[in-house]
Amino acid sequence: MPDPVALLRGALEIYSPSGREEEIGRYLCEQMRAFGLRAELDGAGNAVGARGSGPRQIVMLGHMDTVPGFIPVLEEEGRLYGRGAVDAKAALATFIAATSRLPERADTTYLIVCAVEEECPTSRGARYALDRYRPSCAIIGEPSGAGSITLGYKGRLALGYRVEQPCVHSAVDMGRAAERAVDFWLAVKEMTAEYAAPSRFERLDAALMSFQTGGDGLTEHAALEISLRLPPGFEVARLRKRLEALHPDASLEVRESLPAFKAEKNTPLVRAFLQAIRSRGLRPTFKVKTGTADMNLLGPAWGCPIVAYGPGDSSLDHTPHEHLDLAEYQLAIDILADVLSRL
Repeated sequence: MPDPVALLRGALEIYSPSGREEEIGRYLCEQMRAFGLRAELDGAGNAVGARGSGPRQIVMLGHMDTVPGFIPVLEEEGRLYGRGAVDAKAALATFIAATSRLPERADTTYLIVCAVEEECPTSRGARYALDRYRPSCAIIGEPSGAGSITLGYKGRLALGYRVEQPCVHSAVDMGRAAERAVDFWLAVKEMTAEYAAPSRFERLDAALMSFQTGGDGLTEHAALEISLRLPPGFEVARLRKRLEALHPDASLEVRESLPAFKAEKNTPLVRAFLQAIRSRGLRPTFKVKTGTADMNLLGPAWGCPIVAYGPGDSSLDHTPHEHLDLAEYQLAIDILADVLSRL
C-alpha cells in the first residue's frame, strides 16, 4: 500500500489556489487508484474516488483548492509544512488512506469527493455534488483535530460596497468618497456591536477585507469588501435592509450569502466517532467554528447525519506557517478507518 505521508506531501507540492485545481485533481485521481479506489474527474473538475458498490452512500467531501500563497514543502521535527497541510489537503489524504483499508461491500459505496473552489464564494465543487448524491451520512473534510469533531459553522454574508461622486478640492468642506466609505464601515461595526452574545459563535462579527479608492480627475470612488459572520438563526434579509439604509446613495452588492448550520449531536455517525476516538485513549470534544465551510451548503440540502473532521489545528488556516503534525495525521487515519467500519 502506498505511503500516506508521501500522498500528502505530493498534494502539498502542487500549488492549487481556487480556479487552478486541474493538476491536483489529476494527481488525487492517480493516488486514489494507487490506494485501490476507483477514481475519475467529474463535470465540475472534482476528483471523485469510490470503494464498494452498494446503494447506501457514505460521502466524504473536502476541498483540494487553497487560498493563494505557496509555502515551500518541508518536513521537520515530525511536522509537514505546506499550503493546504491543514486546510484541507490533509483531510482528503486522511479520507483516501482510511477508505483504502475498508473491505469492498455490496451494500455500501464509500465516496470521496475532492472538491474545487471552496475557498471562494462559488463553492462550485460542492454545488455540483449537492444534487448528485444522497448520502446516509456525510463527513466534511476540515481541520478539527484528530480527537474532535466539528458540528457547526457560522454563516457568511459577503458584501461589496461602492460609492462614487464628482471630484472636489480637498479644501472644500465636503465628504470625500473615501471618507464616506470609512463612515459606512464604522456604522457597520457599531451595528454589529448591538448583537452581543456570550460566545463568538452566537454573535455577529464583521471584517473589512479590502479598501480601494481611485478616480479619473472628474469622479472619485471608494470600494470596500466586507465579510459578516452570521450566528445561527440570523435574519439576513433584515440585516441587508439595515445596511442599505446606512448609505442609500451608495451601491451594496451581495457576493455570497450562506446561513449558519449546526448538525445534530445524537446520531449514529457521531456515536461512531466518539467510540473510535475513545478507543484510542482520547477524550473526544465537540467544536463549532466561526468560519464557514461546504457543510453550510450540504448539511441542510442532504438532511443526513453530518460532521466535519480532519487532522490539524485550524488556527493555522491561511497562515504563512501552515503545518501538520504527522503523528496526529496517522492517528486521524486510524480513527476514521475505525469510524467507517462501524457505520
